Amino acid sequence: MTEMTRGVLFVHSAPRALCPHIEWAAGGAIDAHAKFAWAPQPAAPGMVRAEVAWQAPAGSGARIASALRGWDNLRYEVTEEPSPGVDGGRWSYTPDLGIFHAVTDVHGNILVPEDRIRQALEASAKDRSRLAEEMSLALGQAWDNELEVFRHAGEGAPVRWLHKVG
Repeated sequence: MTEMTRGVLFVHSAPRALCPHIEWAAGGAIDAHAKFAWAPQPAAPGMVRAEVAWQAPAGSGARIASALRGWDNLRYEVTEEPSPGVDGGRWSYTPDLGIFHAVTDVHGNILVPEDRIRQALEASAKDRSRLAEEMSLALGQAWDNELEVFRHAGEGAPVRWLHKVG
């Protein structure tokens, strides 16, 4: 039996013309019919935003993120809660930075793998400021910085549910 999990797709900003394509791609990624509640994005006049909670088999967060990756003028985040035997995850995408993925714990904290920490320590052996840069990269700080204004603009927005069919 496939473990089910939940998550949220945050479309932080998208051109209105892209909305039906986003609904089709996100719904298709988890075999569900999708109709989002689009609202204006105050942080980017002329753009819209939506939040959709989803429930589907573990690994669906990656399928949703991949289905939306690379589209012009689209900013989004996908979260997936951990499920038995499967880590949680967060995918962040901006047109300028591309996609960032991190494994997350049950509280949504980013888990930085041991090898990544060792690489950061080695790369910054003689330069303390470089360690901060390496850890910032490992934590996706540039994506957080770019998306933060869009996150705040969506506070209090309604959330819809998207369920896998069948």
